[in-house]
Amino acid sequence: MTTTPSEALQELAESLVLQSLLDRVRARWGTFDILDHWQQGEFHHDLVLRIAPTSDLPGSFLVVATNCNGGVKEVLCLAELPARGGLWHARCPDNPEFEGRAPEVLECARTAHWFDPCELLLPDARSELKEEHRERQCGGGWKAR
Repeated sequence: MTTTPSEALQELAESLVLQSLLDRVRARWGTFDILDHWQQGEFHHDLVLRIAPTSDLPGSFLVVATNCNGGVKEVLCLAELPARGGLWHARCPDNPEFEGRAPEVLECARTAHWFDPCELLLPDARSELKEEHRERQCGGGWKAR
């Protein structure tokens, strides 16, 4: 993984808000496809995008990690479409519930919103849902019953 993200990826991450990031993608590269959306727990979302190949980025797949308010935490650039289990296995390798091949991350840009996502999956992770209205999600984190 490249330790220093390209200017293009850093610019996307610095938008800090999902809608602004999507607007920047559209302005810079035209259309994009939203391929998937994964929520892990109450406070983490991954939006998987495909953009047209460009010389600005080393891959055509972006994973935009956001918090529950659409604040951008991290932007990953990949050459291949990631599998959810593989992505989370790469993030939290000690969690036996996540399986799959870890994607090759070509570049990564993190923002001030970023923190270790594995913390959201611990048994005592915070929740805005009352105990009787939530259940544990596979891999950890809470979801509404």
